[in-house]
Amino acid sequence: MAKIGEELIERIIMINRVTKVTKGGKKLRFSALVVVGDGKGKVGFGLGKAPEVPDAIRKAIEKAKKNMIDVPITRGTIPHTIMTKFSSTKILLKPAKSGTGVIAGSTVRAIMDAAGITDIVTKCIGSSNPHNLVKATFKALSQLQSIEYVAKKRSKSIEEILAQVRS
Repeated sequence: MAKIGEELIERIIMINRVTKVTKGGKKLRFSALVVVGDGKGKVGFGLGKAPEVPDAIRKAIEKAKKNMIDVPITRGTIPHTIMTKFSSTKILLKPAKSGTGVIAGSTVRAIMDAAGITDIVTKCIGSSNPHNLVKATFKALSQLQSIEYVAKKRSKSIEEILAQVRS
């Protein structure tokens, strides 16, 4: 959880109007998909539903703060390439050199900005449904391993691992 007083980055990915048809008529509600991060490697997402838009956003932000994950960041990018699938959405995340920027669609860009990743190349293959795209991206980010962990597991130094990544 984020500490009190710590400033969090909040990005609204999608607001959707949904209706429930009942015997008495249609019930109008709103759903909001929100990403929250501290810009230093902690990021989470939440889905909130309520009769009013501000309430839906507030609920989504509360859920996002509870579901935060740690993302290993090395020099403003991710430590290694990763590809994951959620439902019919595949996402490819590749580390990029310093100065490249965030090359991604609006949904993935919001997640990367909230996480504090400044240089990355992403590609969405298959469905670009925002819900599935957020879940696929979070699945990929949660499977990332830090360079320290990989170096320890391979019994090598961090410099050797970084040299292999650069070549």
